[in-house]
Amino acid sequence: MIQQEEAAPRVLTPRLIRSEIFVVFAVSLGASGVYALVSLIGSLTASKALGKQHAVLNGSLAPGRPTLDLFLQLISLLSTLAPVALAFYLLARSGEGPADIGLDGREPGRDLLRGATLAAIIGGSGLGLYLAAYHLGFALNVVAESLPAVWWRIPVLLLDALQNGILEEVLVVGYLLRRLDQLGWRPSRAIAFSAVLRGSYHLYQGFGGFIGNAVMGVIFGYLYKRWGRVTPMIIAHSLIDAVAFIGYATLHGHVSWLP
Repeated sequence: MIQQEEAAPRVLTPRLIRSEIFVVFAVSLGASGVYALVSLIGSLTASKALGKQHAVLNGSLAPGRPTLDLFLQLISLLSTLAPVALAFYLLARSGEGPADIGLDGREPGRDLLRGATLAAIIGGSGLGLYLAAYHLGFALNVVAESLPAVWWRIPVLLLDALQNGILEEVLVVGYLLRRLDQLGWRPSRAIAFSAVLRGSYHLYQGFGGFIGNAVMGVIFGYLYKRWGRVTPMIIAHSLIDAVAFIGYATLHGHVSWLP
């Protein structure tokens, strides 16, 4: 029986890398950025001021039908992660893997500490920035969740927070910055591009959402370049969103400072 030789990793040319980046983001966050920009234009041209409009982050997909709603929520979460699988597949085609962007279990304690610290700093300042932008009329009223009050509400919010962390940090930090580095981009240019992209798909929240997330992108990009690990960013992002979603569900209607 003739044993076939294992295929060598595919050599990446600049043209292939650019095509890869386009395809990955055309089916994921790049398309979301275009949608968010159009959504913002719609909000700016509406008869109401931005502060009088709202953007729902986690809403019901089948109002009045909680079982169907749950299945639709889970399907949505899984399908949203498909571009991450695509990015890992493309990395594998070139002989790379998750460990090459620092997604592994080699430093669990350090990753958790770094992620929790980032979440505390960025989460607190981000809330302050959002409230300031909202009251100044630069942001929509962001409704973090409007799910029905059923048993799966909190678990789905936690899963959504984890999904956001994985999707955004793997694509916009780990995958994108690695590929831009392979294209020969200067670190400052690559980080700026990544940060603007991150801000773009939050434009539907208003200018406050863009600015806050772009600043977060600069910080995450700089630390990724320094640490070489995307895991702390996934942890930080997931914690920020989890606290925001569950905090909103708990506090909305009970405190005066939360819109």
